[in-house]
Amino acid sequence: MEEKKIIQENPLGYAPLGGLMRKFAIPSIISMLVNSLYNMTDQIFIGHQIGMLGNAATNVAFPVTMLLIAFAQLIGVGTAANFNISLGAKREEDARKYIGTGLSMTGIVGLLFLVFVLLFKTAILKVCGATENILPLAEAYLGITAIGLPFLLFSSAASTIIRADGSPSYSMTCTVSGAVLNVFLDWLFLFVFHWGMEGAALATAVSQFVSFLLCICYFPKFRTFPITRNMLGIRKSYATKIAKLGTSNFLNHTIMMAVAIVLNHSLSYYGALSVYGKDIPLAVSGVATKLNSIMVAFVVGLAHGCQPILGFNIGAKNYDRVKKTYKMAVKIGMCFSVAAFLLFQFFPREVISVFGVGEPLYFVFAEKYLRIYMFMVFTFGLQPITVNFFTSIGAVKQGIVLSASRQGFILIPILLILPLRFGLDGVLFAGPVADGLAAILSITMVMVNFQSMTKRQREEMEKNA
Repeated sequence: MEEKKIIQENPLGYAPLGGLMRKFAIPSIISMLVNSLYNMTDQIFIGHQIGMLGNAATNVAFPVTMLLIAFAQLIGVGTAANFNISLGAKREEDARKYIGTGLSMTGIVGLLFLVFVLLFKTAILKVCGATENILPLAEAYLGITAIGLPFLLFSSAASTIIRADGSPSYSMTCTVSGAVLNVFLDWLFLFVFHWGMEGAALATAVSQFVSFLLCICYFPKFRTFPITRNMLGIRKSYATKIAKLGTSNFLNHTIMMAVAIVLNHSLSYYGALSVYGKDIPLAVSGVATKLNSIMVAFVVGLAHGCQPILGFNIGAKNYDRVKKTYKMAVKIGMCFSVAAFLLFQFFPREVISVFGVGEPLYFVFAEKYLRIYMFMVFTFGLQPITVNFFTSIGAVKQGIVLSASRQGFILIPILLILPLRFGLDGVLFAGPVADGLAAILSITMVMVNFQSMTKRQREEMEKNA
């Protein structure tokens, strides 16, 4: 009886979509945007205090954070999606087990990740493209930020679960608090104490720990049902289903990491054959990666905000609400992407200048990079939103295919092929080609899914008639 009441009273199934989108998506977007400031503020402060090589050092260390976020997405999105689908299908006991298993997975994976990074720090940075000039600064940075990685993984995964529980504002508070603290500590450690790269890294680690503590404080007052100790522990069948629904998001971020590594090596190699040298392209790419992380944060935050709505309604077989939610998200995402396109095309130097100083060639290449590599950014909102759409409704295969498409099947091969003919320019043109093809694939796949959904809806209506 209690289980039935939970389902009937859940506003995800009947409240106006506009209000639900504002309630869940806005805090989610703010959370993701602010979370990206963990790396963004480091880039800005380091660029002004240490210079171009400092920006390049954070760039080669960034793939480690990207891989960690991939695991956070695997666990957090997988847990939240299964949790909401279970509630929509009136299976509360399953929902309990998904939450307990997901929380346990975050702790174990975080500790394993920490040990791996500390043991193989130098080798990892070399794989990520560190040159002899950049490696010492990158080692100093990663050696300290590694300590905060388990806290970052837990808070990133837990914030998604908290949002799925109907508390998007608290989820936002967890990430905003850490990011605001990070900005203050960056200023204090770099400009007051003059601790250099080590200071920027320490500011990040401390801030991640604070976000972790705030997330921990939420679970004793979980809204849907009490979190008890016997819920914790990894149940193999539930962990498998969590991984299954989180795989597309995991692949998306993992392949983004692989692209970052390939891109770093391509920029370094072909940059050395150009007037720019091998360090300038790496430094510019570091800034562009952080700018890209803002766009990723917005559209992924928007998609995550839609996840509880999509998951509950697909479980309840409210197909029209599922379609309307996706379309609304795409329209919002495209508006943001068009604004980013205009900014990068008309004000590239002003954007780059925010991240510190450099020699004249640095700014020449930076303007070229933003105008060419980011040219198709106005389509950027489609692919991440569509990937999260497939994950939220349990369409695992479609989510995996689309996750791997833009970054893996399309971008990496183009990054390897075009430079053979066009040199450094070929590296830059790989971005817009991949973005355009990924947008076409996203539209095609979601249209096929909508047709399938319409067919199921018609069959169920005929069955119930």
